[in-house]
Amino acid sequence: MASDGARKQFWKRSNSKVPGSIQHVYGAQHPPFDPLLHGTLLKSTPKVPTTPVKAKRVSTFQEFESNTSDAWDAGEDDDELLAMAAESLNTEVVMETAHRVLRNHSQRQARPVLQEEPVPTQEPAPAAEPLTAPSGDLRLVKSVSESHTSCPEETASNVIPLQRSQSLPHSATTAVGGTSDMSTLGGSALSEREAYRLDKFKQLLAGPHTDLEELRKLSWSGIPKPVRPITWKLLSGYLPANVDRRPATLQRKQKEYFAFIEHYYDSRNDEAHQDTYRQIHIDIPRMSPEALILQPKVTEIFERILFIWAIRHPASGYVQGINDLVTPFFVVFICEYIEEEDVDAVDVSSVPEEVLRNIEADTYWCMSKLLDGIQDNYTFAQPGIQMKVKMLEELVSRIDEQVHRHLDQHEVRYLQFAFRWMNNLLMREVPLRCTVRLWDTYQSEPEGFSHFHLYVCAAFLVRWRKEILEERDFQELLLFLQNLPTARWGDEDISLLLAEAYRLKFVFADAPNHYKK
Repeated sequence: MASDGARKQFWKRSNSKVPGSIQHVYGAQHPPFDPLLHGTLLKSTPKVPTTPVKAKRVSTFQEFESNTSDAWDAGEDDDELLAMAAESLNTEVVMETAHRVLRNHSQRQARPVLQEEPVPTQEPAPAAEPLTAPSGDLRLVKSVSESHTSCPEETASNVIPLQRSQSLPHSATTAVGGTSDMSTLGGSALSEREAYRLDKFKQLLAGPHTDLEELRKLSWSGIPKPVRPITWKLLSGYLPANVDRRPATLQRKQKEYFAFIEHYYDSRNDEAHQDTYRQIHIDIPRMSPEALILQPKVTEIFERILFIWAIRHPASGYVQGINDLVTPFFVVFICEYIEEEDVDAVDVSSVPEEVLRNIEADTYWCMSKLLDGIQDNYTFAQPGIQMKVKMLEELVSRIDEQVHRHLDQHEVRYLQFAFRWMNNLLMREVPLRCTVRLWDTYQSEPEGFSHFHLYVCAAFLVRWRKEILEERDFQELLLFLQNLPTARWGDEDISLLLAEAYRLKFVFADAPNHYKK
């Protein structure tokens, strides 16, 4: 007790010299909420269940901060509270509990997760157990708490890159927290979180003038399906932020698109344009998902969109890869009018013809806005893609030299697998549902499709470092990189990928020569 009292005096003296209390050390493990130090135990001692209860996982960094108290930040009335509590406690129970904690800790400290033993109902030990901490050794409480809150090794390894940096935006932190909620909480809790986020979107969109900056921040961690169509149209710059101007803008742009159809589409069989149209006609059946593309109405819509875009952009014309960029917009906009949850199985037969016409025009304009920012990817010799592949190679050589050297030793060139990543914006590497989630963030990130995509590709490559390093053959390496096992990926995987990409971007954002050796 003497050493404990000396320790308390030391921390009180330390606190008196520094303004405020000791600050939180983010990333460290802390003991759970101590009812004694907060005065709640003195008022009433609630009945504690005899079976262990899982602690609620926080979903955001801000919640973590607000719910966490410093392990050493004892209150000024600490000694008085302890003295009052000691009078109402059974000394034998306290000592027995303290010995049991010490014994369990010494036996189980090597295990990754410490499981609490069931406590007999006749013993009031659970209520007394937290009280052994202040009167005993605080280091014991810290060690036991760390054992209780530690994650399994495989789970910890998945989030190590995120723990190295506190640079994630609030929305990025929420995204990662959301993935944890999905795996640990029940459906009701998840639906409550999604309902809360949906309500925030609706409030933001309901005003007379939408704050696009706030909308981007909110959209970074994903956009709820009911508001995704309007949000994409706003973030892409297709619709104005002013609500009153939107109906007139939609009507004008849709009318303008069908004027292009009337003026240009009949020329698809002319000698000057027949090669372009033939290539479009060949490429569309190769697109994904097949259930959508093989529907005749969809094929006609995509042919018109791609042909009109090619005619109106002669600097690049139609290039293979552009065709893939139509699908996400079309699927998101049509999902506003259908019930299917699976975006891969959209059926347009039930959608009225007039609605399909409007969706076609909206898809054309939003795709055009996207391509305006990456058009150098599709001009002659595709210099934009070649430059980005080179930048990816130099970036990977800095963030994971071992992977880079392994690829180089086996003569695998980045152009052999990363060209498609840049050309199709990873659409051929992940399921369509993941592409839609990925584009939520791309639309909200400045230069998301051109600049941020590079960091996503780097994080995507390093994500497979274990499998890459295990391959010892050129052919096997290339086959793996061209057929990555992402078929079962979902929003959680994309959220982690985006968070790691943001960390990489933050690390290199202010280093203008970080691509150079």
